Amino acid sequence: MADTTTTKQTAPPNFIRALIEHDLSSGRLTQRSWAGRPSDARQPASQRDGAGIRTRFPPEPNGYLHIGHAKSICLNFGLARDYGGRCHMRFDDTNPVKEDQEYVDSILDTVRWLGFSWDEHSESNLYFASDYFQALYDCAEYLIKSSHAYVDEQSAEQMRAKRGSLTEPGEDSPYRHRSPEESLMRFREMREGKHPEGSMVLRAKIDMRSPNLNLRDPALYRIRFAEHHRTGNQWCIYPMYDYAHPISDALENITHSLCTLEFEDHRPFYDWVLERLAEGGFLRRPLPQQTEFARLNLYYTVTSKRKLQELVSSGRVKGWDDPRMPTLVGLRRRGFTPGSIQLFCERIGVSKANQWVDPSVLEIALRDDLEPQARRATAVMDPVLLEIENWPQGHREACEAPWHPQHPGWGQRQFHCTGRLWVERDDVRAAAEKGFFRLFPGNRVRLRYGFVIECRAVDVDSDGKVLRVVARYFADSRSGTAGADSYKVKGNIHWVSVDEALAADVHLYENLFTDPQPDSGEKDWLSLINEDAHRLVKAWLEPSLAKAQAAEHFQFERLGYFVADRLEHSTERPVFQRTVGLKQASR
Repeated sequence: MADTTTTKQTAPPNFIRALIEHDLSSGRLTQRSWAGRPSDARQPASQRDGAGIRTRFPPEPNGYLHIGHAKSICLNFGLARDYGGRCHMRFDDTNPVKEDQEYVDSILDTVRWLGFSWDEHSESNLYFASDYFQALYDCAEYLIKSSHAYVDEQSAEQMRAKRGSLTEPGEDSPYRHRSPEESLMRFREMREGKHPEGSMVLRAKIDMRSPNLNLRDPALYRIRFAEHHRTGNQWCIYPMYDYAHPISDALENITHSLCTLEFEDHRPFYDWVLERLAEGGFLRRPLPQQTEFARLNLYYTVTSKRKLQELVSSGRVKGWDDPRMPTLVGLRRRGFTPGSIQLFCERIGVSKANQWVDPSVLEIALRDDLEPQARRATAVMDPVLLEIENWPQGHREACEAPWHPQHPGWGQRQFHCTGRLWVERDDVRAAAEKGFFRLFPGNRVRLRYGFVIECRAVDVDSDGKVLRVVARYFADSRSGTAGADSYKVKGNIHWVSVDEALAADVHLYENLFTDPQPDSGEKDWLSLINEDAHRLVKAWLEPSLAKAQAAEHFQFERLGYFVADRLEHSTERPVFQRTVGLKQASR
């Protein structure tokens, strides 16, 4: 048993931590045994479980993980880490119609990318519910034999009609009182493929008049003639999630089964399954304990797998890893870091109250993670030509800037100032404006890491769009020289020399939806897609970025944090994604 006196507390207290600490201190978990692998009570397991607790992350492999899953991943793996335990990686692959190996591979890669592992302390805890199909079937036969389950041959519509409502009790199925022998025969015929899909199901026999609809004889097995991505055509009946999940937890010796709040009403059935099978000698005590917490809801986002799938299949986004998507592969592509997502999950905490979180909270966590580690660089996103009329012809002035202001050991980056520069259009006005201190005729600004210049003229088109800037520079004002202090200016702008600028594609992103809760109520959620959520610009970058590596992060000064695209970027064709902007700065 782990020594809980050395528990590493890496997150604020919450009700789940309090529950775990009570369970550990009370000795409830002390006598747990572990066979070194999942097993039921019919198999010997004489050794004590060396893990203080066991949690699990149990996704269904029917889609890609999204930001909501990150909360569960960080919670389950984090608690196991902090309390000397193990977190199992388990796929609830009980529905062959929707599941695929593609999703399995992506989920495993994503959990690893987030910084977590199921391989530790000489254990490899990667499991699939399909590993337990025979055990689940054996348990079902026991429930039939002990009159806790029966085969129902009503149609789905008939069962729905007899289920009742929140205010009306359900009605018994006409098949509810058939003998265990007859139900067992029918169940074995289901297993042998002798009956068509939808013709019968195995149901638990609990209470059709229970105020909890989940206890009104829920289905345990249904017929599915579909090839499973792991077991092929070995089975044509598949267990329901609510039946398979508690048994899988028990077989794996899970101590704390953590679910989101929508499963709170399912907990009585979870406990019913475990108790009946423990009574029958199938499962060891102590049994797993289910505890619910509030799921994560992010404004301006949808996380329904069905809706995310529709976004992909309809071509409204460019795939599961589209940087506008809330999927973890999408966030990774956009440049979010594992550290930032872990920090975000820690900050939002764990509670019983439903959470709605603004994307800015996630962005703050990202900035806090990237600020100390992202190298600095200069880029111009919306270029306007600036010509310095008194610049010596052919002259190139060497300039330098730190790769990071707080890390002098990282060295300096070098570039040149010349008479023709690219500057940001937003840094220029055709005439003075109140509170605007950058380029307009007659005003002086400093070229960041370069010289002070004075704007002489601004050329605009018939619509007032800035086309060109003409300025003069002061040769004794270069940054880092004694003369620089003689010039007092309020504006400081970035720039890139036309002669050595590096052309790049830069992708800019905003929220995918215009409505804070696009899929709430009866809204037409597809009509709320932000058509301006993605914009591709041709930018000019400082020459040092020619050596940027795919997935490398930078802070483009005054603009935000950017990442070299992990799939498309190359030194021959630079491609960057804007991960997040900087905090709003003073003009």
